[in-house]
Amino acid sequence: MKYKPSNRNLITGGAGFLGSHLVDRLMEKGEEVICLDNYFTGRKKNIEQWIGNPRFELIRHDVTEPITLEIDRIWHLACPASPIHYQSNPIKTSKTSFLGTYNMLGLAKRANAKLLLASTSEVYGDPEVHPQPESYWGSVNPIGIRSCYDEGKRIAETLCFDYQRMHGIEICVMRIFNTYGPRMMIDDGRVVTNFIVQALKGKSLTIYGDGKQTRSFCYVDDLIDGMINVMNWEGIGPINIGNPEEFTILELAKLIRAKINPKLEFIFKPLPQDDPMQRRPLIQKAIKHLNWSPKINLEKGLDETILYFKNLDKNSS
Repeated sequence: MKYKPSNRNLITGGAGFLGSHLVDRLMEKGEEVICLDNYFTGRKKNIEQWIGNPRFELIRHDVTEPITLEIDRIWHLACPASPIHYQSNPIKTSKTSFLGTYNMLGLAKRANAKLLLASTSEVYGDPEVHPQPESYWGSVNPIGIRSCYDEGKRIAETLCFDYQRMHGIEICVMRIFNTYGPRMMIDDGRVVTNFIVQALKGKSLTIYGDGKQTRSFCYVDDLIDGMINVMNWEGIGPINIGNPEEFTILELAKLIRAKINPKLEFIFKPLPQDDPMQRRPLIQKAIKHLNWSPKINLEKGLDETILYFKNLDKNSS
């Protein structure tokens, strides 16, 4: 799909893992970008190469507070996405999902801008339907330790569709499945990060449960391709963006161990509360409407991610 340039892009959470990759892509296309971040999980070093560029503006701001800007497109990514971070302050996570989305929709209404919501596969909860189509309403615990994020993203989707119905706001909602790649935080608690960091340190790999639970892992470059296509789409979604290749956690652990240190052992610990047993997207909608499907397989994506963490370790030593 050919990208249609716009004048000014606002990226909330723009200094984070996904946000900074999106900043790179839009800047490389010659776009104007305003990066908004409160640095809860974002890092200035992720976007420092653009500081001083006349097409780039960096604003330290929390989306739970309103802001007035003149923009054409809002890429609303702001929200801690790893369990360790969103559970560290669950009330703040809920506020970010609700008030942050509410404020960005208000801005979209005032500025007549299009808003893309970066939602999540977590809206499906521990799914009773597998793989997950966009039509599935999910199986979510509304009072569990993951609810601040799962239900937060569900109410964010609700707000988007209500603003679209009531005020005619142009929206698009994408549901992101497990994404990995360079710039993931070393302590984010996500399974790919955990295994790589443990293996590079020569530690046993920690597996929660029996390792038979499944995930689908999408490399960050593929995800950003999909995100740009969603924003450029005339539909509103929701639409799944992820890699439909499904792996057990144990398979992932063995693959990473083989790439870094085949002699490492596994340690098994109890499964956390409400941890989904299966996760795999149906992406027929993305294939049909966006002409998008992931191109980078897990082997290649892990090689790039492992190299990033190796270089990170060298630079910090």
